[in-house]
Amino acid sequence: MLDYAALAALAAVIREGSFERAARALHVTPSAISQRIRLLEERVGCALVIRDQPCRATETGRRLCQHVDQVQLLEQDLQGALPALAAQGPSRASVPIAVNADSLATWLAPAIADFAAAHPVLLQVAVDDQDHTAEWLRSGAVLAAVSATARPASGCNSRPLGAMRYLAAASPAFMQRHFAHGVGAASLALAPSLVFNTKDELQSRWVRRLCHRHVELPRHTLPSSHAFVTAALAGMGWGLHPQALIQPHLDNGSLVELLPDSPLDVPLHWHTARAASSLLDGLSGAILSAARNSLLPPR
Repeated sequence: MLDYAALAALAAVIREGSFERAARALHVTPSAISQRIRLLEERVGCALVIRDQPCRATETGRRLCQHVDQVQLLEQDLQGALPALAAQGPSRASVPIAVNADSLATWLAPAIADFAAAHPVLLQVAVDDQDHTAEWLRSGAVLAAVSATARPASGCNSRPLGAMRYLAAASPAFMQRHFAHGVGAASLALAPSLVFNTKDELQSRWVRRLCHRHVELPRHTLPSSHAFVTAALAGMGWGLHPQALIQPHLDNGSLVELLPDSPLDVPLHWHTARAASSLLDGLSGAILSAARNSLLPPR
């Protein structure tokens, strides 16, 4: 059997990023945290924590942290049915999820905020590219993820959310400066583009579909959906933006499409670990409902 006091210490170290902050969160000494982690590592026979700044979990450590999160959800359900078990009053379960930045900046944030305000949860939201969020779930780092991948990982469920529509847009001044003679492989190879990070392939995907070949794009890196819009308005570069985020700027002419009627629709899916939890089911329901109201229907 696993020592759940030691598992709680492990989860606290990874969540808080250090042994000292984990000790404060659990109201014990740092030496007690160290001893619990050491005994747990001896029990499972491998390292669980990468002692860095901040501390990170090994692959086995992530699996154990996911197990702790699932147990917390089950205990939360049990306390709801048997309030006498909550000896120190109601508690909140930690629910780690991974999402893409554009969903968080548009339709997703209101949905999870409303859910968290009404339920005993503490949401831990990690942001990554939609093509990579499923890896967080597969590794055990989170319990659920918004992903562009349809196929669920082992032990997980996947449901379609709908498609997010992206439009390639830039400021009128940028268009005049870089695309006065048209948008094609030659002009795109010279015009600065905007990317979220090195994982962001949306611009390259749109260009490949347009030009039928790869074009190496000069690029600025801006890891923020709203900064993307600000940069485009200022003439810093062109990029793929969620239509919901830039529609007001298209309407007033401060942004224009590089090529009209050339959207890129990215299907999204909601992946969850198969944990029998009313809280996780409720979160899934809130996210699926918000997606139906905000995204293009699933195909």
